[in-house]
Amino acid sequence: MTDQTPETTQLFLTAAMPCPYLPGKQERKLFTHLSGRRASSLHHLLSENGFRRSQNLIYRPACEGCNACQSVRIVANEFEPSSRFRRVLRANDDIAIEVRPTTATSEQYDLFKRYLESRHAGGGMNQMSFVDYEYMVEDTPVQSVLVEYRLRDHPDNALVAVALTDVMPDGLSMVYSFYDPDLAHRSMGTFVILDHIAQVRSAALNYVYLGYWVKESPKMAYKALYQPLEVQRGTLGWCPLD
Repeated sequence: MTDQTPETTQLFLTAAMPCPYLPGKQERKLFTHLSGRRASSLHHLLSENGFRRSQNLIYRPACEGCNACQSVRIVANEFEPSSRFRRVLRANDDIAIEVRPTTATSEQYDLFKRYLESRHAGGGMNQMSFVDYEYMVEDTPVQSVLVEYRLRDHPDNALVAVALTDVMPDGLSMVYSFYDPDLAHRSMGTFVILDHIAQVRSAALNYVYLGYWVKESPKMAYKALYQPLEVQRGTLGWCPLD
């Protein structure tokens, strides 16, 4: 198979579909496949330009007349946790964290299904079988890991959160994360992001890539809390989010 290079990469455009974030809007995506020995370098190059990975595809929104979806990243070394974030860290100081290979397990899948049924009932991902989940986790042409979070003092060492994460030359890209919906009081989603910031800092890297932020979408509002945050502005590159 011929290795991809920026010069030989073919980009494709999806058909228009209803936007999942803004009612009444239509969504289209520009995408390409990642494969071959240069998949990681192409992944990083496209990520620098606002693309996101999903399995062996990498995409970015290309919606006619709309640029509401903005790719954002946390500047980890400049991040200072607020009092709320410090409370979340204290509430979860009994969590054990392990970085593992991207191998799907039935334990992860059970937690994944519980999370979807509680947080995204009726969404398209609810129909995913274990094989679908396995593809989501394991079908990666780049360096990826699973970060597992467990209750240290629980008799069963209970799994309470999982993050599928890509390892980038300059940081970590959070592809997808899910957690125990019964532990809402612990703010597990927040804790997972805070842990990724800590991991990036301990590895002397720079950024935590959070995917897309949509200013008008309540689903995305939380991302603006992790300051300083940079947003990808096309030809202007990465700029501070005011």
